[in-house]
Amino acid sequence: MNELLSQLWTPELQAAFTVVVVLLVILYVLSIVWVVRDAYLRGSYWYVWAIVALIPLLGIIAYCLLRPPLLQIDRDEQELEIALKQRELMKYGECANCGYPVEADFVLCPNCHQRLKNLCGTCNHALDPSWTVCPYCATPVGGAAPAARRSAPRARAQQPQQAAPQQRQARSRAPQGEHPVQ
Repeated sequence: MNELLSQLWTPELQAAFTVVVVLLVILYVLSIVWVVRDAYLRGSYWYVWAIVALIPLLGIIAYCLLRPPLLQIDRDEQELEIALKQRELMKYGECANCGYPVEADFVLCPNCHQRLKNLCGTCNHALDPSWTVCPYCATPVGGAAPAARRSAPRARAQQPQQAAPQQRQARSRAPQGEHPVQ
């Protein structure tokens, strides 16, 4: 048997076997490096996986089966994308009465005409029901808005009286038969 083995175990076969063993050792070391790097990029405990990867073949198979599905950078990108979509969806809502999709600044539902928001008495911007102050003109929503509404008709009533003398002057300057443009 030794004779047969010595005839088959030629220097060429010995060199080929050495090359195969060296390649397997290099592949083993590279697989450990790959596991460590991949676990680090996936935000996992890379040092634990490095120890597991030291078990030939079984460690790498275990890592491939149990590793996190996404890289950390991909997870962060997904979270940002979800946050952006949620922020975009905050611009929209549903009518509480009929469920019709409405935008955040709608005052009335275009479908059922249900009042969705109140208007500021001073600047007429749409106000969220939970706001206590109008963010556009700083008017308190509860108490000062009615006072502002009461003073607005007085201001409008005074404007025509002030405009009347200006219109009389414009009429007197206009030539006979022509009326000034109002």
